[in-house]
Amino acid sequence: MINEYRQQHPDASVRLMCQRLGVSRSWLYEKPVALEPSQEETSLRDAIERLCLNFPGYGYRRVTAQLHRDGWTVNHKRVLAVMQTESLLCRLQRAFRPPSAGSTKSTYSNLTHELVVTKLDQVWVVDMTYIRLPQGFVYLACVLDAFSRRVIGWHLSKDIDTRLTLAALNQAIAARCPQAGLIHHSDRGVQYASGEYVARLSEIGACPSMSKAGCPYDNAKAESFFKTLKKEEVYLSHYKDFEEARTNLSAFLDDVYNVKRLHSSLGYLPPTEFEASLTH
Repeated sequence: MINEYRQQHPDASVRLMCQRLGVSRSWLYEKPVALEPSQEETSLRDAIERLCLNFPGYGYRRVTAQLHRDGWTVNHKRVLAVMQTESLLCRLQRAFRPPSAGSTKSTYSNLTHELVVTKLDQVWVVDMTYIRLPQGFVYLACVLDAFSRRVIGWHLSKDIDTRLTLAALNQAIAARCPQAGLIHHSDRGVQYASGEYVARLSEIGACPSMSKAGCPYDNAKAESFFKTLKKEEVYLSHYKDFEEARTNLSAFLDDVYNVKRLHSSLGYLPPTEFEASLTH
């Protein structure tokens, strides 16, 4: 509105212009209200966050290079701006706790490629993400049933190590008691490939399955879930500490996502209602 008035009345003074528009001079110089981020900006932020989680040592130039490999058209200045806004550059300075000594790292083929999931506990998909708090970062690992999209296990921790993913897995095992032959699908993160984690899968007769390196779409259901979690809960909240984050995430995962949120892929039913319908 101000710019239009200036174009129509180029000789008008600031004071006269404000009087005619009915606004104060201080209002004229106020910082404009930030607009909601576009879908492209949100997707780019998600992609950058994922890279920073999977590659804790990457700086903005290396992140930019990987984004180019993944098909993004973006320059390093924009990537740097996003990483600064989201405090991802600070995260690179955090100490990384590796898996316990003596653990081994293995890789496995993708057993879900072109597989049609037809029942509960046929395939579990797993992944993890990080959440920024004022004091630093916390990490969330989740286990989902690929057929019902239900979150059947999750764990929040201040450390990103095998204990994080193992706690989420054990919660899922206790809740579902799966039969042997279950396919457990993940990315190639060391937390899912450690000796301790793979041994736990072997105990329940589960078959490890992993995405190809650099192919996040191989784990699309988990990726879609975390995008929903970020957009509908994390980005709308400002957790003051670890306990508040855990309380809010518990309410969203257990009381909203699983019980109330409608899923188009489930015929617009919540996961728990969809699972209940299978028994009738």
